[in-house]
Amino acid sequence: MLEARIQHHFFETADLLYQVAESLSRPIAEAAQAAVGCLTAGGKLLACGQGGDADLAAVLCGAMTFRFERERPPLAALALGPGLGRPLAPPPAPGHGEDALSAQLRALGQPGDLLVVFAGLQNEDPALRAVVQAAHQQEMSVVLFTGGDPGAWPDLLAETDVWVPVATARPARVRELHLLAVHALCDAIDIQLLGDDASPA
Repeated sequence: MLEARIQHHFFETADLLYQVAESLSRPIAEAAQAAVGCLTAGGKLLACGQGGDADLAAVLCGAMTFRFERERPPLAALALGPGLGRPLAPPPAPGHGEDALSAQLRALGQPGDLLVVFAGLQNEDPALRAVVQAAHQQEMSVVLFTGGDPGAWPDLLAETDVWVPVATARPARVRELHLLAVHALCDAIDIQLLGDDASPA
């Protein structure tokens, strides 16, 4: 009984991978092109998420700053979040002041930079919506990863933005596919910068 349930996780993920491989390949390729365009023009990637999705931002920025599968010079990338800045200042009272993610983006973001947002299933999160709007005000493009029902997200995106939607509402599956998408994105960036390599180190 328990083994069958465990196997079901693998089967469910495998089925979902086949379903979304074609539909997600285009936006991930577009995200890679946007990232390379930004980085080669002297810009940087800023990434963020709330809760567990913040880990995906850290994974992406770690792969950019250090390496994914091949050695290359460090790329400018920084994960926004509660550990960045304001070490001595108390958080603003509810309804007062600026959200930390938006404040960090306004301080660090420049026109031409790229913001990568991992929204997961948090389609109504005001902090994530605010940071996307702040990026647009800073003349930055956005790559947005969502799961489940996108809600009003499509209405907030600009023409230069890239949307990577995972159309499943199960949190574990969304996280798994977003992590795989991050790996595919990192590989696509490296291929554009370093050329193809059939046997990554």
